Amino acid sequence: MAETAAPTVEELREKLAEVKDPEIDMSIVELGLVYDIEYDDGDVLITMTLTSPGCPLGPVIRGEAYAKLKEVPGVKDVDVQIVWNPPWDPRTMASEDVKMMLGIW
Repeated sequence: MAETAAPTVEELREKLAEVKDPEIDMSIVELGLVYDIEYDDGDVLITMTLTSPGCPLGPVIRGEAYAKLKEVPGVKDVDVQIVWNPPWDPRTMASEDVKMMLGIW
């Protein structure tokens, strides 16, 4: 049986880009909510934040991120850590496309 090649961080980031913030309907990657992705022998650690600490859909977003990454060959387990530091700031963390859509110049 051939061993599955380890996914790259870029491949993991692309898969996470499929997860959207349900309130804004934009990718969590494009929004700048994903701070870090680490891969170690099948285990993935995601460090991310939400648009606000009171975000009622945090568990949904976290669950979707977990489910999407589990689809990637070579991923055995996923740990999605939600952090509040640094606080999310769309002016500095979101992509140019997102800034345009949100009306941030």
